[in-house]
Amino acid sequence: MRPPLGCAAVGRTRRQGEKCNATDPYNLLVDPVAGSTAATPSADAHGPDTARSVAPPSEQDVLDLLRQVVDPELGVDIVTLGMVPRVRIDAGGAVTVGVKLTIGGCPLRAEIKRDVETRVALHPGVTDVRIDWGEMTADERSSLMATARLHAREHAPDTEVPASARVLAVASGKGGVGKSSVTVNLAAAVAAQGFTVGVLDADIWGFSVPRLLGIDERLEAERVDGSDKPKILPNERRVGRGTLKVVSTGFLVGEDTALMWRGLMLAKAVEQFLRDVRWGELDYLFIDMPPGTGDVQMGLARMLPRTDLLVVTTPALAAQKVAARAADMARRSYLRVLGVVENMSAFVCDHGESYALFGSGGGQALADEIGAPLLGQIPLEPAVAAGGDAGAPVALAGTGPAADAFRAVARRIVDEIAPPANMAGCTARMLSAVTAALDARDAADAHSSDS
Repeated sequence: MRPPLGCAAVGRTRRQGEKCNATDPYNLLVDPVAGSTAATPSADAHGPDTARSVAPPSEQDVLDLLRQVVDPELGVDIVTLGMVPRVRIDAGGAVTVGVKLTIGGCPLRAEIKRDVETRVALHPGVTDVRIDWGEMTADERSSLMATARLHAREHAPDTEVPASARVLAVASGKGGVGKSSVTVNLAAAVAAQGFTVGVLDADIWGFSVPRLLGIDERLEAERVDGSDKPKILPNERRVGRGTLKVVSTGFLVGEDTALMWRGLMLAKAVEQFLRDVRWGELDYLFIDMPPGTGDVQMGLARMLPRTDLLVVTTPALAAQKVAARAADMARRSYLRVLGVVENMSAFVCDHGESYALFGSGGGQALADEIGAPLLGQIPLEPAVAAGGDAGAPVALAGTGPAADAFRAVARRIVDEIAPPANMAGCTARMLSAVTAALDARDAADAHSSDS
């Protein structure tokens, strides 16, 4: 039986001249070459002369051991991340492991060093472990992050969002483009078609969804069978033949309360809304994203990797360029970009004259740049702001170009861009088309008989 590991195994570097106790199988040596360290099993680590009688490990043996060394931040082993460019083993069992860090001053270096040394030294044929440190190039860092994001997508944690729900994140990259208004109006217009639609206000700092939908009830929780803690119940609002289920930090604090939370706290709040809200049956979940490409966006990509992105921009060049970064973030996180919505496209006055107050063509230019369709252009209209202030989205009962544009984008989402799961298959679509054709024929027959 192998004796218990000593100071090297617990990550303690022995001071020069210090002797480990009888149960310590390692004599830690500090290599005189800067940037290189070594850990050497003592002669009694595996019994008298055992280390000398066992053949040195192969390169694959060492790589297999290193696959148990996990980057503490990314949650992926250092071999898979490409942090181990080379391994050298000499005839005497001395192993040199090349380790490339993302930056030279990586604060996790000591932890990675300890894990590499202790893992490799577990092989009975290893007599010495050295680390040859290096720093990644920009391309290598990009490759590492792509691998980490793909791993996160393939190992997504469980949430309360049903697997059949289509998840649409509405993002802009910057504030002031009417992203929340677009989110609320599209969600309401989709629900009005007879669907159950969730709305998650992930803009934790700048929540505005409660006012835009005219909902001010506090969130409540209830005990659920099979769960060790209560689940949050979303606030609900009937919309035509459908239902909206809404969650926002605005239902937890006063509208005038400033939330002074750091980025990780924001991401944790969104994570709680995904895990601890009892969403129930959903056809769609619209997520109003905060501006930027930070912790909340990365957390969402990890928690709900099936999320699709709707990018909102105005015709202005500045908004277009920032929105392109939001699309780039999505693709780097392996999220699909469904399309672009251009908001505040033009102002049409009462006598019909159109004024491009923020320029023109920005939405189409962005769509062309990121390779996604332009789903619609929402004109600048006072009725949109008035409806938001009153908690009555213009897409529901409003009239005019803006209301029509919102409803047209919603129909395109349902019919073409992101059909609900129960309508995504060919058979379901054929049945729907046949039903629609029969309804139209019945209506035509009824009209002809009346006349």
